[in-house]
Amino acid sequence: FWRRRRSTSKRRLFKMGAFLDKPKMDKHTECGLGNGLRYALSSMQGWRVEMEDAHCAVVGLPCGLDRWSFFAVFDGHAGARVSAHCAQNLLDSIIQTEEFAQTVSGGEETAEQVSTGIRNGFLCLDDQMRAIPEVASGEDKSGSTAVCALVSPSHLYFANCGDSRAVLCRAGAPAFSTRDHKPINPGEKERIQRAGGSVMIQRVNGSLAVSRALGDFEYKQVAGRGPCEQLVSPEPEVTVRPRELATDEFMVLACDGIWDVLSNEELCQFVRHQLLLTDSLEAVCSAVIDICLYRGSKDNMSIVLVLFPGAPTVSEEALKHDQEVNVLIEKRITGKSLLFAY
Repeated sequence: FWRRRRSTSKRRLFKMGAFLDKPKMDKHTECGLGNGLRYALSSMQGWRVEMEDAHCAVVGLPCGLDRWSFFAVFDGHAGARVSAHCAQNLLDSIIQTEEFAQTVSGGEETAEQVSTGIRNGFLCLDDQMRAIPEVASGEDKSGSTAVCALVSPSHLYFANCGDSRAVLCRAGAPAFSTRDHKPINPGEKERIQRAGGSVMIQRVNGSLAVSRALGDFEYKQVAGRGPCEQLVSPEPEVTVRPRELATDEFMVLACDGIWDVLSNEELCQFVRHQLLLTDSLEAVCSAVIDICLYRGSKDNMSIVLVLFPGAPTVSEEALKHDQEVNVLIEKRITGKSLLFAY
C-alpha cells in the first residue's frame, strides 16, 4: 500500500514538474483603463509542458458596482481546468454572496461585509466545482492558487489562497504583501497534521507544494472535518487597506513563477524604473517576464500590473540616463568584438 501511494505521488510530481527542451516564449498581453486605473498583464508558458495559469481583469463591476474593479491571477497545477474555471467564475461567486448583496443594496461599503463576501465566494466556488463532471468522476485532479484584488473608491481588498502573491507599492516602496500559504508554515502544518496528513519535503503528503488551493479535491476528503480543516484549505486570507490617493503608486499580482526569482523589493524597484522610461504598461509587464526567464524561472509566468493615479510617469532625466548607459554598454561590447577580431 505504501509503495503504491508513493508511486502515485511521484507520477503527480512528474506531471506538475515536467519541462520542455526549450521555453515557449510567446507572450499573451492585455491592457485597459477605467475608474482612474490603468492596467496591463502579460503571461508566458516558459519551460513548462502546459500553460496552467489564468487571469481576470474587470474594470467596472455589475450590480451597481460600476466604480469597483477586480483583478486576479490563478496558478494551476496538475492541469488547467480549475484555474480556467476560477478565472471565469470567482468574481461572480463573490458578487452573489449575501454579504456582497447587502453592500450593494445598502449603498454603503462595509469593509467587514465585503471581506466576508470574498471569503464565502471562494468557499462557494470551491464547493461548486465538485460538480464539474471531470472533477466528480476523478478524471481531473487539478487545483489552483488564487490571488485577487478588489478596488473600491475607498479601499483595496486583497485575497490570496496559495503562493501567488499581491504586492502594493506605496511612496516608492512595498507597503503590503499577501502571505504565501506553504505546508511548512506552523499554522498550516498543524491543520494538515490534525487532518491526518503529513508534511514531507516541504509538501503536503510529500506531493503538493501549497497548503491552500481551490480544487485539489483528493486532499479534501477527510470525514468529519469542514472545508477549512482539510489537508488543503480553500479559505483565502483577506486583507483590507484604505486607499491613499497621494502615495499609492501601483500593485502587482503574480504567480510564483515571478516571485521565485524576484523579491517584493526587486520587483517594485524594477517596475518603478520602467515606468520612468515608458508609459506602455504592456512593455513593463513584458520586461518583467523577460527578466524572470533570464533569472532562471522554470514555471509558467503571469503578472497583472495596476497603476493608481500617483504612479511614476516618464522622466526625461531617466530616459537620458538610460540612453547613456546603453551607449556605454554598446561601446564595451563593440570594443570586445574588435579585440577578438585581431
